[in-house]
Amino acid sequence: MGRILLITDDPVRSLGLQGDLSDGLSCEIHDLRAAAAPVGTPTAIVTDVLDLGTASVERLRRLLVQIRHGVPLVVLLPTDSPRTRLVGVALGATHTLCAPIDIDHLRDRLGAQRPPSPVAAHVEEPVPACAVRMAAEVRGFYASVFVADQPITPAVIDNGTQAIDVAIRDTGIRDWIRAVRQFDDATHQHCLLVAGLAAAFATSLGLGVQERHRVTKAALLHDVGKIHIPAAILNKPGRLDDTEMAVMRLHPEKGYSMLAEQGFEQQMLLVVRSHHEMLDGSGYPDRLKGRDIPDLVRLVTVCDIHAALIEQRPYRAPMASEAAYAILEGMAGRLDPAIVGAFRPVVAAFAPQALAQG
Repeated sequence: MGRILLITDDPVRSLGLQGDLSDGLSCEIHDLRAAAAPVGTPTAIVTDVLDLGTASVERLRRLLVQIRHGVPLVVLLPTDSPRTRLVGVALGATHTLCAPIDIDHLRDRLGAQRPPSPVAAHVEEPVPACAVRMAAEVRGFYASVFVADQPITPAVIDNGTQAIDVAIRDTGIRDWIRAVRQFDDATHQHCLLVAGLAAAFATSLGLGVQERHRVTKAALLHDVGKIHIPAAILNKPGRLDDTEMAVMRLHPEKGYSMLAEQGFEQQMLLVVRSHHEMLDGSGYPDRLKGRDIPDLVRLVTVCDIHAALIEQRPYRAPMASEAAYAILEGMAGRLDPAIVGAFRPVVAAFAPQALAQG
């Protein structure tokens, strides 16, 4: 296998793990608190860090930037929760394993991994028929349910959410994006891109079935208020002027009012109302700041902005996914940096296909 580097915040505690891994493998312990980085490039890295506070995670992140160079990374988590899994994904983990650690499983993960092979030159292939069919079915659902003066209930939205979950599971985020970008209706295209990205993000974070459903459902609902925005504004083949933009910015409040008495959970209503809020208070409609913006809203906002940047519009080509992600990173102070960092694996999963303009 080569040389395994075991990074820990307690070398004494990790001696047992080192012994378990050293049976047939070369395993070297590195103290996360050491002043100097380890010499040489390992063939795989395992982190055994109990303190996942901000300072410790940032120290680990900086160390990995220095030494990883694309090799596999297994992050061991002391507890299994969305927050700890978010740390693993933000660090760029190949795998995350939660305590108690199954040594055989860990050894299998290390033995199965190899440094990534060079990416072959991309050749654009047709969108698979199953992806086109699933996207069309979900678009039909959206068009039939998101209609002015027609009640929208949690049960109905659950059905649409399940359809998107199945589509992302069966087709993958790359083909979902390619299929949805063929739609000529800007609103349908955008909402289904956001929902697909959210479903893929929830899966990437390792969330459970119920949590994945909740995230996807929130994303599917987020722009429901656009039902009450004139079609001439929604589908304008050009940029909106100031007056049109003022009308467009009414959609969060209109969506919130639509759903407030329909039995939706408060967290869903907050996503609908607050997905354009920014941490620095520069968003709308309520100019919320910092802790006033819940985590679910922050997550959907990242998916929303990224979708808007990569989608096809009559007046511009879709932005390359890496360029769009760079914009997210450049919004420090406005977007949650932990969520932006955790979103990178989703971008990496669809980048080869999504970048193609053909």
